[in-house]
Amino acid sequence: ILLAPVVAAWLLYLRRGRLKFVRYRPSLLGLGMILLAWGMIWFGYETDTIILQHVGALALILGAVLSVFGTMVLRQFLPVVVVFIFFVPIPGTVRLFITLPLQKMAATVTHLMLDLVGVSSELVGNALIINGAQVAVGEACNGMRMVFALTLVVYAFVFSVPLRMSAKRWLLILSPFVALLCNVIRLVPTSMVYGYGSVTAAEQFHDLAGWVMLPIALGLMVTVLRLLDWLELPVRQWRLAQ
Repeated sequence: ILLAPVVAAWLLYLRRGRLKFVRYRPSLLGLGMILLAWGMIWFGYETDTIILQHVGALALILGAVLSVFGTMVLRQFLPVVVVFIFFVPIPGTVRLFITLPLQKMAATVTHLMLDLVGVSSELVGNALIINGAQVAVGEACNGMRMVFALTLVVYAFVFSVPLRMSAKRWLLILSPFVALLCNVIRLVPTSMVYGYGSVTAAEQFHDLAGWVMLPIALGLMVTVLRLLDWLELPVRQWRLAQ
């Protein structure tokens, strides 16, 4: 959520030249969206459905813009509008449905990787026991946060450079898998620090590694793009004559 306004501002800045095409074009579609948004907010408040209130608030803003400038705004700035989806927090029930399998998978794969590098560990549920210390793979370590963060960063990347739509789709599809891979790469040394180091050092390493993995994951995506470009596969929108 903290990255979403930065990405939206960046994509809007890149498309600032399109602002000259935006004119005063009142649209009833905007009024209809405002009424729909009001209904979503009201129903969400009455039923205590928080996500409807969040989505309704965003739809209300979009409806106000459409009612003044018409659908031209969507045609010119659709990538910016889509970013606002990331402003909506994931409902708790959906988050638990996703995070529990991810926690189990992250703990199992980390256990296998530790055995592969010769570090003795024991897997008990979603926890690893290393050197007598229990390392729990909780919600903060299951990779879900990294998946959404990396997807948002990759989204900003693919709509900032001239790529073919097929290449953009493949990069967006690959981003969650790369994020999960990077999360396992982060968990292996983090678990070792928890097992053989102090709690303070382990917590600091955990937080730092979480931020470091994001540019590393993005670098892997860029490497894949450069590899495809080196293989002369059609990934870019325009090709320069050599």
